[in-house]
Amino acid sequence: MNIIDTKKEKDLAIKKAVKVLKNGGLIVYPTETCYGLGGDATNPEALKKLMQYKKLRGSKPISIAVANRKMAEEYVDINEMADNLYENYLPGPITVISMSKGKLVPPVVSMQNSVGVRYPDYPFTLEIIEQFGKPITATSANVSYKSPPYNIQQLIKDLPKKSLELIDLFLDAGTLPKNQPSTVLDTTLNQLSVLRQGRIEFEDALVKNKKIEEVKTSTPEETTSLGEKFAREYLTGHQPVVVALSGELGAGKTQFAKGVGKAFGVEEVVNSPTYTIINEYNYKEKGKDRVLAHMDTWKLQEGELEHSGLIQNLEEGNVVLIEWADKFYQEISALCDNMNVTIYKVVIKYLSLEERNIEIYG
Repeated sequence: MNIIDTKKEKDLAIKKAVKVLKNGGLIVYPTETCYGLGGDATNPEALKKLMQYKKLRGSKPISIAVANRKMAEEYVDINEMADNLYENYLPGPITVISMSKGKLVPPVVSMQNSVGVRYPDYPFTLEIIEQFGKPITATSANVSYKSPPYNIQQLIKDLPKKSLELIDLFLDAGTLPKNQPSTVLDTTLNQLSVLRQGRIEFEDALVKNKKIEEVKTSTPEETTSLGEKFAREYLTGHQPVVVALSGELGAGKTQFAKGVGKAFGVEEVVNSPTYTIINEYNYKEKGKDRVLAHMDTWKLQEGELEHSGLIQNLEEGNVVLIEWADKFYQEISALCDNMNVTIYKVVIKYLSLEERNIEIYG
């Protein structure tokens, strides 16, 4: 296992890191947020190796790290909105999503042909990238859905053997401050869309709320059953109400929503609103016509929540399930306060390929 103390042997660490990257290998390196996993972002073989390391990631793209704006401009289009971020906020803990110029390939390029770019505020890492001369990958060094790593020794201890064997070099800068992951800003439409900042407000809200349930599920069916149990106990007869769902892609938010629909006797199959913002499902409660609204804020841009149909559904006294609620949590919470609407928060986390840990707050 190759570990170099970056404080004692900075020059050697940079030299060896560049050599590993040029040979298509992987390094673990420090940033201002946490330890990152670095490989040549232009090398398909290095990217394949990185994906073997990360394991459960689905279609979620990998960001890149650049040494400066000039390097970023070689690979992505920097529009007016992105230009403002580069000028005023970078380097720093921000991932700027821009359209690809066609020089990169998946998993660095998303299905929408966009690329997330990090310009880290960490001189040691910037020097590595500058000497390497190309972008490196900028994903946290944990296996997908595990906690961000802030200490090399702890990371090594936690890694599965197969993942550990894929790392060619660990660059140890000691225990890093436990800063939040980078804020993700989508500039592809030349308007600012915050994709991750809201999670901070969401997690802060959990501390202030009472945990009413914590369950581990082993199958999608168990997650659906928990959603059904929760709805029968807390939602029936208590409209309007918002259920804010948080969890990574594929974690089980829609499975939980299916259980809520089942509890209300919804006859249609409850699916994630892929092509619309809100799907509405009719059901009857004590002989009255009711509506279960299932909302997905992932595609909403800044300022669009007000016109999404959420307010209308709450005014009509409906139950509203909101996937990716952490993206707009501050606005959703303020709206519920103003309208005197009860809000529950459901957090779904990966434990393994099948297992989930589900916490419900109210």
